[in-house]
Amino acid sequence: MTTVQDCIDQGYLRKCAFDIKLVEKELKEAEYDFGKAKHALEEEDFKWCIVKAYYSMFHAAKAVLFSLGLREKRHFAVGVVLEDLVKKGKLESRYVDYFSSAMEWRESADYKYTHSEEIATDIVANTEKFIFKMKGLLNRNLSQ
Repeated sequence: MTTVQDCIDQGYLRKCAFDIKLVEKELKEAEYDFGKAKHALEEEDFKWCIVKAYYSMFHAAKAVLFSLGLREKRHFAVGVVLEDLVKKGKLESRYVDYFSSAMEWRESADYKYTHSEEIATDIVANTEKFIFKMKGLLNRNLSQ
């Protein structure tokens, strides 16, 4: 299993100074993409819904990474950090599952043209929970 330190050693994660502006920017992007995902679902554009929902989760998770002094260079490294938070008791494993599933669904939608209303509906529901949880982590991280 890949660790956070492995990702740092391989250059997939980099340490960075804490910058509240980066955290805020990523949250803003997460909210923007989530709005676009919900709109795409309403319009029955399931592929775009899946893509935008994934990026919403990605940006929300990046905000958490920035609050921890980390910057990703590969998308899978975000999942590694989320798994580390589970090991530390700061995050429930279902949020890693939401992120991993969203990444797979986005890749299938983008590269295999595989998407459906069911997947789009599920990913929007998961994204809403994911963003809420990431904001909770941020509040905890920033208040310490």
